Amino acid sequence: QGVLVTGLGTFTMVQAQFHGEEEVYVVRRPVFRLDIDVLCLQELAFPTVVIPGDVKVKPLNYKWLSRATSFPRHVVKDCVQETILLYSFQLKNRQHLSFAFKDIGVLSCKDDVLCMRFYYDCVTRLESKASQIALLHT
Repeated sequence: QGVLVTGLGTFTMVQAQFHGEEEVYVVRRPVFRLDIDVLCLQELAFPTVVIPGDVKVKPLNYKWLSRATSFPRHVVKDCVQETILLYSFQLKNRQHLSFAFKDIGVLSCKDDVLCMRFYYDCVTRLESKASQIALLHT
């Protein structure tokens, strides 16, 4: 299942096949498809990520976040939306700051390329059998 963070992008997990010397590996790996306003991304390159049509994507669950943080739902939603707006504004003004997601990875811009770098632990939690292959292709 994927999670859509409106104005930022979609986090999900995909399965991919990779051919080794003697066998085919099917691995699960995290992906992030960027969905920031195009005006903010002028002069920036970013990888195009295709999320298969069979992956179920749901919007960010503000009710769950509210319970997890003990803040009212409207406060959590406003905070997330304002943070995304601030990050978009910084990108538009060529302030290439990193955006860290706890236990997932970092959205960063280096040499005018904006991409998501997933933490080692995030990848290995998804794929324990062929984690090295998943890491190489993430």
